[in-house]
Amino acid sequence: MKIVVLAGGLSMERAVSLVTGAGICRALRRRGHRAILVDLFLGLEELPADPETLFDTEDGLCPDTRIEPTAPDLEAVRRSRKDQSPRVFGPHVLELCQRADLVFLGLHGQDGEDGRVQAALELLGVPYTGSGYLASGIAMDKAVAKRIMTAEGVPTPKWGVLDYRPEDVCRLAQELPMPCVIKCTTGGSSLGVFLPEDREALREALVKVRAFGGQVIWEERICGRELTVAVLGDRALPAVETTPAGKDFDYAAKYQTGGAREVCPAPLTEAEAAAAGELALQAHRALGLQVYSRTDMMLDSSGKLWCLEANSLPGMTPTSFVPQEAAAVGMSYEALCEEIVRLSLEVKRR
Repeated sequence: MKIVVLAGGLSMERAVSLVTGAGICRALRRRGHRAILVDLFLGLEELPADPETLFDTEDGLCPDTRIEPTAPDLEAVRRSRKDQSPRVFGPHVLELCQRADLVFLGLHGQDGEDGRVQAALELLGVPYTGSGYLASGIAMDKAVAKRIMTAEGVPTPKWGVLDYRPEDVCRLAQELPMPCVIKCTTGGSSLGVFLPEDREALREALVKVRAFGGQVIWEERICGRELTVAVLGDRALPAVETTPAGKDFDYAAKYQTGGAREVCPAPLTEAEAAAAGELALQAHRALGLQVYSRTDMMLDSSGKLWCLEANSLPGMTPTSFVPQEAAAVGMSYEALCEEIVRLSLEVKRR
């Protein structure tokens, strides 16, 4: 099959997306597909006389990229595009997508997880991997997702939307319950998430979180064991337990060697493992997600599970959670990518 792996874009998770996309593209090529990686925002400035030849390019146009300890400089990325257009889609991106049999979405963050790219591909009649545009948008917006999960009986920590002005920060820092989490509704990869230890840190968090855009929510902080469970098709995969090397599981801890200890399958009792899998399936179905997803949850000291959020396009670097969980049931990274392709085409046929 001719497959465009769409990655990059202009979200704060751009670097994660490019590593994800390169991993997927190379895996698909090893499975015999004519796969190429295309950067959503930068695109390709020029096409060969016969664009079809791009699908046979050595190494599938994969960039040599890695995830740095800090988020990328998006202004520098904007400046690097020759046409300086504000459009989300870079030069020739949609043209290449329309030439493909399938678009594999290796995107993360707002450029890819909020449903806009899915909607554009849907309007063009281009098949793509993962969930549809509506479910993607719902899952990406933490406030909307929380409302639906609450209505569907998915246990989630107490929370609320914060609509405030700069002059309200000091008052809020004294009024909000502690311990709590402050986060923007459209963040990912632990960007835009703050875990204040005291009220001064809470005040700083309320100031800093505004830089990430979107609405701001507070959430009751659940202390316990941090678990993540992937859903693939109609089954839950084994849980991963994460223990940060430092205090918090932030962006650096998530993607830098030694930042966290990850155990898969997580050391859970049979009953705990079954409950974690059922919670992931419950969240996946409540939000209308399809093909695959990943649900982050906490197991508190009383043994109760709390759903934090579900990700419609979870990280797919070769060492990400979903590939780890697939490996635990004997599925290689290449086979996982192939299964996502198969399930996505099955959904589109239905």
